[in-house]
Amino acid sequence: MEKLLILVDDQDNEIGVSDKLSAHQSGALHRAFSIFVFNSKGELLLQQRADEKYHSAGLWSNTCCSHPCHGEEMKEVIQRRLNEEMGMGCSLEFKFSFIYKIQFENGLIEHEFDHVYFGKSDALPKPDLSEAKAYKYISLQKLKEEIESNPEHFSAWLKICLEKVIENYNLKPL
Repeated sequence: MEKLLILVDDQDNEIGVSDKLSAHQSGALHRAFSIFVFNSKGELLLQQRADEKYHSAGLWSNTCCSHPCHGEEMKEVIQRRLNEEMGMGCSLEFKFSFIYKIQFENGLIEHEFDHVYFGKSDALPKPDLSEAKAYKYISLQKLKEEIESNPEHFSAWLKICLEKVIENYNLKPL
C-alpha cells in the first residue's frame, strides 16, 4: 500500500491526502519536516543528497528532511527518518514552521508546510547511500558564506530557512 502525504491548508490543518508523485506534480501544499542536528561545537550536520533523488540530487542540505504520511505521528516519524537517512538518533525539539513553494527544472513542485526540528549529537552518522551520498559538519556562519558564494550547491529549502535557523539557534541554544 502506497504511503499518502498529508495535504494541509496554510494553517497546517489537514484537508486531505495524496500520493507523493501527484502532490509534487500538482504543487499541493503538504506537511513536511526538516531536521537540523548540531554537534557540541555548534556545527551543523549537512547531508549531500544522493544522485538518485528525484529533485535536488547531489545538493547539500540540512541533516534530514521528509514527509509524515497519513496516520503517522510527527514525533515518531522524525526519529524514524533520521535513523533511516543518517543512521543516527538524538532528542529533537520543534523550533518553527515555514511554508515554501519551488518549481524544479523537471516540472515537479515542492510546496511544503515545513516543521523544523533541532537536535544535538556528537554521534557520527552512518548515512543510507540511497538517501545521502556524503556528509559534513559546518558552522552556521561558514554555511551562510558558502551559500552566498555558491547557491547552486544547496537545496532551495535550506537557503530559504537558513536565516530563521540562525535566529532560533542563537536565541535558544540546545
